[in-house]
Amino acid sequence: MAGSPEMQEAICSKEPVASIIELNPSRPSRVYAALKRLTDIAVAGFLLVLFLPIIPVVAILIRLDSPGPIFFKQKRIGKDGKTFNFYKFRSMVPGAESVIDALRPLSGVDGPVFKIREDPRITHVGRFLRRSSLDELPQLLNVLRGEMSIVGPRPNLPSEVSQYLPWQRRRLDVTPGITCFWQIAGRSHIGFQEWMRLDLEYVRKRSYVTDLKIMMQTIPAVIARKGAY
Repeated sequence: MAGSPEMQEAICSKEPVASIIELNPSRPSRVYAALKRLTDIAVAGFLLVLFLPIIPVVAILIRLDSPGPIFFKQKRIGKDGKTFNFYKFRSMVPGAESVIDALRPLSGVDGPVFKIREDPRITHVGRFLRRSSLDELPQLLNVLRGEMSIVGPRPNLPSEVSQYLPWQRRRLDVTPGITCFWQIAGRSHIGFQEWMRLDLEYVRKRSYVTDLKIMMQTIPAVIARKGAY
């Protein structure tokens, strides 16, 4: 895995969950919080301008591929358990959420999270959007609104968060993000418990340097499409 020895140690560490729970994460400084917010605004703004010519093309392809809205809006849980509207480009057929219960036995992820490698609800264009991560572009608006950060644990559904164990709820201590240790370590190839452990590792060790390293390592991870489906 590419990256500095410190980053690899944070991702690959098999430190017991109990030790993560017992250690109180240091409170981030005001300088870190201010730098993180300024970086979020700068990076989100830059990416929106960079992909501006692509956004109308994506919208047209979605509309031509299947009936339904271009954008997908969903309730997610953010910092301190607050609910917010989470946005993506629509990658599934309309009404996809209504058949989750019927498909749940096919889920390829352990724990409360639902995900299928060959999900029959995903459209042809949607499959490309997911593998290229272009479906997540609208989340840059969530970043500009302060509901998400560029770097932070991925926000989960209320139904998933309600099943968290007490130690897993610690990931709600920070603003959720678009990328974190989970994304650069393999995303859907990683089990739920390990995903939660990586998020808590970030909560405990977060810093501005760590955020920058995660952002840099996200680029090759997106290109490799590892765990993206």
